[in-house]
Amino acid sequence: MDDLYIVGSSGSMYLNAEGGYLHASKESLSAQNIEAVYPVGMIGEAAIHAIILRRGSSIPFEKANLRSLLSVSKNEQEYVTLSRAAQLIIWHNEHRYCGRCGHKMLHHAVDLAKHCEQCSLAQYPRISPCIIVLVVDGDRCVLARSPRFPPGRFSTLAGFIEAGESAEAAVHREIHEEVGIDVTNVRYFKSQSWPFPHSLMLGFFADYAGGELLADGVEIEEANWYYRDAMPDLPPSFAISSALIQQFLNGDV
Repeated sequence: MDDLYIVGSSGSMYLNAEGGYLHASKESLSAQNIEAVYPVGMIGEAAIHAIILRRGSSIPFEKANLRSLLSVSKNEQEYVTLSRAAQLIIWHNEHRYCGRCGHKMLHHAVDLAKHCEQCSLAQYPRISPCIIVLVVDGDRCVLARSPRFPPGRFSTLAGFIEAGESAEAAVHREIHEEVGIDVTNVRYFKSQSWPFPHSLMLGFFADYAGGELLADGVEIEEANWYYRDAMPDLPPSFAISSALIQQFLNGDV
């Protein structure tokens, strides 16, 4: 099977006429418009690449809403492939120039990276580790909402890991900062690449250890205890937050 190319430009993927991600053969694209090509992975038997067109290229298609695309992924393999493509397209767009000396970054000859010929700085695709946690207490769990969520949507608590901090320490800190409670028995669940724009979500469960549940009013505007038979509007099924909550609903926590 021929290789396929997910098409992007200026940090975005594009939609085809049917509303799916735009993919094409390399031969169907004007070579003079191609700025970069990155290996992404496989979908079925086809090798997938992210092909990035130069800024200003004429593209008769709409920019994709990444969340919408990921929500209709056919399977985990397609989700991972689209996630990786999106992160590479964003990384390429945001690291055109050296952060140390300001010169234009060039493609590394061997690694998946860019390098600066002027000062030798190498820039690899950025990955920002985050923790995402479902706090449980018997038959109830903590769900909260950010001001950025759709109306009525509640989810698990999450936050970035700070410099010099372990993932477990970040769990304790973020939960206390955001909703004022303490936890114990922090245990790892699984991870998920989260391309918004370049996060790696590390999923955990934690048991409630004390304190009054109180939203910080900044990152979290509301937080409540919820029982299995009375849940609010929840995150989409493709998100790791949904997998954490589903484990709780199944009684597997």
